[in-house]
Amino acid sequence: MAKNNLNIGLTSYDDIFKSDESRNSEEIKPIPLSELKPFEEQPFKVLLDESMDELVESIQQNGVLSPIIARPHKDGGYEILSGHRRAKACELAGKTEVPVVIKNLDDDTATILLVDSNLQRENILPSEKAFAYQLKLEAMKRKAGRPSKENLSQIGTDFRTDEKLAQQVGESRNQIQRYIRLTNLIDPILEMVDNKEIAMNAAVEISYLGSKEQIDVLKAIEAEEVAPSIEQAKKLRRFSDSGRLNDDVVLSIMQEQKPEKIKVVFKEDKLRKYFPKNFTQKQMEETMEKLLANWARKRSEPER
Repeated sequence: MAKNNLNIGLTSYDDIFKSDESRNSEEIKPIPLSELKPFEEQPFKVLLDESMDELVESIQQNGVLSPIIARPHKDGGYEILSGHRRAKACELAGKTEVPVVIKNLDDDTATILLVDSNLQRENILPSEKAFAYQLKLEAMKRKAGRPSKENLSQIGTDFRTDEKLAQQVGESRNQIQRYIRLTNLIDPILEMVDNKEIAMNAAVEISYLGSKEQIDVLKAIEAEEVAPSIEQAKKLRRFSDSGRLNDDVVLSIMQEQKPEKIKVVFKEDKLRKYFPKNFTQKQMEETMEKLLANWARKRSEPER
């Protein structure tokens, strides 16, 4: 049976809709900022950083160049789907109204539009990717299981939604799932991942711990002033899986001394004098590795 292809790509919001006629009939309306509300499950942070300062300055000088996309809110007003940062920048710039394109979208289509429009940003935090991938994957699964008007039969079960999402965002399926695992972290540890204080690989292992266990890990991190290595994180998970992880075990693991990383740097001019001029870097590395192996073997041989 042929696979069904859903047209849910990582594209601009405009490509979600069916026809040029519907696009051309869209109207941009000035809407008071007071009537705009954030998307209920908005996974992307609106930071008051240097980038926001630049956006505020741009809006003050040139106005809002790209309209905000919103849909009618169930409690009145409008729910922002694309443009949370622009809305905040308009507020900071002293604007009272913003140009808005109003879309009547169901929850799943609105979620996909929200995620896709924000994933095109340059700098995205791991926590933002984690919740965005989770939101979109769930929405895509619901849409995949929903019969279309043209085909009332259920969409084929051979359709892999996570594989489709991976293709759209340019990540592997495993990497998608690794990001989604981060949604199981308690907020302080997830914030440390965003701040690059805990490596992604270690954070994924810690995500399998219960919230109480994660609190113990957080306390140990603060007490020892050191982040867990991947080896320590795996060890924490093994103890947790066997039901033997408690605060004493966590502290003991976190107090284990990490092996020092050795970094030896040779200047090129010093190395080149020992090798033929036509030797490539790879040939030089392979030769040095053989020489070191011979040296280590001779050191281990018993004296005669």
